[in-house]
Amino acid sequence: MRLPDWHPHVDVWLILGGVWLAYLVAVRRRAAVAPHERTDVRRRATFFTLGMLTLWIAADWPMHDLAERYLYSVHMTQHLLFSLVAAPLLVVGLPAWMLRSILRPRPLGAIFSFLTRPLVALLFFNGVLLFTHWPEVVNASIGSEPIHLALHVLIVGSAVVMWWPVLSPLPESPPLNPPGQMLYLFFQSLAPTIPASFLTFGRSVLYDAYATFPRIWGISAMTDQLIAGLIMKLVGGAILWAFIAAIFFKWAGREQREGWDALEWRGVEREMRTGTVRR
Repeated sequence: MRLPDWHPHVDVWLILGGVWLAYLVAVRRRAAVAPHERTDVRRRATFFTLGMLTLWIAADWPMHDLAERYLYSVHMTQHLLFSLVAAPLLVVGLPAWMLRSILRPRPLGAIFSFLTRPLVALLFFNGVLLFTHWPEVVNASIGSEPIHLALHVLIVGSAVVMWWPVLSPLPESPPLNPPGQMLYLFFQSLAPTIPASFLTFGRSVLYDAYATFPRIWGISAMTDQLIAGLIMKLVGGAILWAFIAAIFFKWAGREQREGWDALEWRGVEREMRTGTVRR
């Protein structure tokens, strides 16, 4: 069976295109009034654009159609792109001045500050993860486009909250220190084990709707469910552990440089005291 026939997802184009254009207008205005920030603005705009591009790929044809009409494994891939690829890119792409403007209303700022506390963020994201994989919720979302869209917004929003303690661009709400970031992401890598185990080791199809869909490429409903569980655990875990490794090596490199700088400075002080400063 070939790919589903192409058809426009106008709602996706309007929502993502509108957000992206509003962002570009805002950063262009900022670059015009603050020329010294242009390099940072361009760098963050690149990350934000990549994040929006990832959201578009995951939410549009053919991934959307395959995920909602044929294969739960594609549905799982879609959610991983939302939460573990697009979300961190969006967080890095948001400049501090824009975030301060968005969070200026006191109630919104207070809610966001609470949700982005490390423990709260971890519990909130994984609560959303379990909720969006509950069989009744999955089956309901397939039959209703508004519910489906609302769940995707919830997934992306909870993922932004989850990544905040690691990638926060706000100086007044700084990220955890490197050991804290690694420990935080380690616990995050453990959480998806629960839903992934049900998908991988289940003896019956967990989601009734996917058992009734036409089969594509010779993949049975049970095989599709097994692949979905492996994607959640192995691919999702690999992404998180790649972040942990990157944080570790960056932290170790910085500690080593600072150690050498300290040794060199102590050497200079010693030479100054003994009057043997090299010229």
